[in-house]
Amino acid sequence: MIALLLALGSSLAYGCADFLGGLGARKAHVLRVVMVAAPASLAVELLLWPVLGASFSPAALGWGAASGVASAAAFALLYKTLAIGPMNVLSPVTALVSAVLPVTVGLLQGEHLGMAGLLGLPLALVAVVLVSAGHGTGSSRPSRTALLLALGAGAAIALQLIFLHQAPSDSGVAPLIIGRAVASVVTLTAAGLLYRRLGPEKPAYALSATAGVLDSLANLLFLLAARSGDLTVVAVITALYPAGTVLLARSVLAERIHKGQVVGLGAAAVAVSLLALT
Repeated sequence: MIALLLALGSSLAYGCADFLGGLGARKAHVLRVVMVAAPASLAVELLLWPVLGASFSPAALGWGAASGVASAAAFALLYKTLAIGPMNVLSPVTALVSAVLPVTVGLLQGEHLGMAGLLGLPLALVAVVLVSAGHGTGSSRPSRTALLLALGAGAAIALQLIFLHQAPSDSGVAPLIIGRAVASVVTLTAAGLLYRRLGPEKPAYALSATAGVLDSLANLLFLLAARSGDLTVVAVITALYPAGTVLLARSVLAERIHKGQVVGLGAAAVAVSLLALT
């Protein structure tokens, strides 16, 4: 139950972070947004160091660095995806990909589910599909480029979560600190190399920084959830974060929500309830 609640918290934080990051990327080049979001995220994790502790073993350093590279790619691809839009379609597509890969890894590593879990896991995946598949009258259809970016973002997110899960359970927040430090270096280096292509627009600093803080919180909650529960269950619950993004997009941007997406949100609630019984 603790793992479930932590995963739900991670899901909510990811959904809010993605929405704010996507808005920020509509105002300026995506790298300008990530240049603010990644360091802000790192600052949060450094503040958590004295509270939660950190053990910088070789394994923690290695897996943390790998997660950082994946995180940098996820930041850029996801925010670019959400900037193109529509958010209420592309965000769930990304989430589906980000769920399937960690679930596969968890099952291959020998994790087992009870009967409730065997029902809840596929239902959760179906819920993400339903949320992503609805196209009502007047709904915007994503371009092929946007869909490819969404698939790439999902794969990068999945790798980030898998790498964090592989880090030693006694390493505290060390993998998060190393990962975000690497992501910040990669981002700033890319921004320096591509500086002339970034355009004159200034990033929305408050939006971008808040997105980074929420993403850091989401990573922390996921790491704690994965350490106290199965990756298979934690990953699929975390992947339900598009529910938050979709509802925010509907409330703030007036993006249309199809009836199928409403059904998907209901299916997600049932799936979480079943997984809670696992």
